[in-house]
Amino acid sequence: MNRSRMISLGATAGLAALALTACAGGGSSSDGGAIALTLTDTMSENSAPIYDEIYQACAAEIGVTVTSNHVAGSGLIATVLQQASSKTLPDVLMLDNPDVQQIAASGALSPLADHGITGAGFPEGVLSAGTYEGDLYGIAPIVNSLGLFYNADMLAEAGIEPPTTWDELSAAAAALTADGRYGIAFSAANSFEGTWQFLPFLWSNGADEDDLTSDEAAGALAFVDSLVADGSASASVVGWSPNDVNDQFIAGKAAMMINGPWNMPSLTAAEGLNFDSVPIPVPNAGDDVVAPLGGETFTIPQTGDKDRMAAAGKLVACVVKGENQLTMATRRGAVPSDSAMAEQAATENPLVAAFAETVQTARSRTALLGEDWPAAATQIYTAVQLALTDKSTPEEAWAQAAG
Repeated sequence: MNRSRMISLGATAGLAALALTACAGGGSSSDGGAIALTLTDTMSENSAPIYDEIYQACAAEIGVTVTSNHVAGSGLIATVLQQASSKTLPDVLMLDNPDVQQIAASGALSPLADHGITGAGFPEGVLSAGTYEGDLYGIAPIVNSLGLFYNADMLAEAGIEPPTTWDELSAAAAALTADGRYGIAFSAANSFEGTWQFLPFLWSNGADEDDLTSDEAAGALAFVDSLVADGSASASVVGWSPNDVNDQFIAGKAAMMINGPWNMPSLTAAEGLNFDSVPIPVPNAGDDVVAPLGGETFTIPQTGDKDRMAAAGKLVACVVKGENQLTMATRRGAVPSDSAMAEQAATENPLVAAFAETVQTARSRTALLGEDWPAAATQIYTAVQLALTDKSTPEEAWAQAAG
């Protein structure tokens, strides 16, 4: 899951320095040779080779060279600030989508429209995730969200159809709970990951993060709390990460789980596991599921070198084109951002279909509150913790978290 992270106070203070030093750039394109671009992304050891192949193919296509630097997501902002202070910002910078607005607000990024990149064919949620004050600054070639995975054999044995509404989910989870097995697993951790997994219930029930004391917010929390209260979900969910949830599901200790498509490689590799997925159930039949949108965006820093920035624009446009979206999505367990490509991916791999459907209505976490999102995210996971540990009723939990 590409998840939202709260930028530290030191990093926030450093954004001003980032804006002031970004124009210095790094390297030179004035020697008359091929333009040499630098690129920083957040890819792991497993994912980096996938992206490096695409970077190099695109570099050859547009006639430049590219040197990529892979930085762990947790250390990216600190690395960017260090590069800014030493006047070595990369020509292309990958940012997790919740971070785009904060970096764009500093003036460090170039609007993608200046480079002919408009995001045509991308869902509104994908574009809004990379937009700040009306300008598109970051574009994600692939995205992810959340869905309901289920053990097809367990549901078939119990004669249960995959649930589509909250009532169906509650009944199915209760019926599938047995000795050594819970009906459903999810993460309700005291972190932004806990917020991420709760958002489909909050948003699909009509609640918004700018009014967390609403009846809709209380109803969403009451529903999730009921799954733990009746024993359909383990009380340990308050400490489980999404990876822990995936482990529980693979081990057969949960018949269903809330999780993301990035788990598909491990699920597919699990011996004897017959699984499938559907969109997360909604309060009532006919409601739209509104889930959070994850995905890393490519941005173009303001380096001050017009030639390199123009070349960086061409590189980003190549990296995010359709066939590269499909390659990344297939090999990483994700969904192409372009709606037509997402439909093609779902046709080629039915396991992606539920997520391809969900991302069409998924929301950016920063769409409503922008730079104030981290504070709301903290209130959300705090309220979830208070309710699921029986320290407060759902209504009281929201009031306490807001206070």
